[in-house]
Amino acid sequence: MKFHGAAHKYGRDVDTDVIIPARYLNTSIPEELAKHCMEDLDAEFVNNVEFGDILVADENFGCGSSREHAPISIKAAGVSVVIAKSFARIFYRNAINTGLPIMEAPDAVDGISNGDDIEVDADAGIILNRTTGVTFRAQPFPPFIKDIIETGGLIESVKRRVS
Repeated sequence: MKFHGAAHKYGRDVDTDVIIPARYLNTSIPEELAKHCMEDLDAEFVNNVEFGDILVADENFGCGSSREHAPISIKAAGVSVVIAKSFARIFYRNAINTGLPIMEAPDAVDGISNGDDIEVDADAGIILNRTTGVTFRAQPFPPFIKDIIETGGLIESVKRRVS
């Protein structure tokens, strides 16, 4: 899996309430959730993010409630992968289950600035900051997680294996 896009960088403890505010949880439609992704943290996020862009954050990304709406809204907004120093465990699992690629790479986060041109080879665990020319390493996905992400999430992965 390869990704390429501009970095949208945020700090630590970005919780699910700012990823997708609770007032929008009356729907599960991804396109509707995407319209409000990151709204309470960065009102211009949805206007600035382009399909394939990369969300970068410090420690404990996705803390807070266990709602799956958060990774769904990020993915539906066009983000191809999230790179963070660490993820809240429930967000980590929800991201994989909904097919949103996420990578823990503390050095990469420190070496990426907002707007940098980033290239990711998730299979090799390589993150290249094309703006600075610096390469970082991350743990590649194990085959079973790669399968879940590539099929669009856990439900689609199970359906494929059952049929």
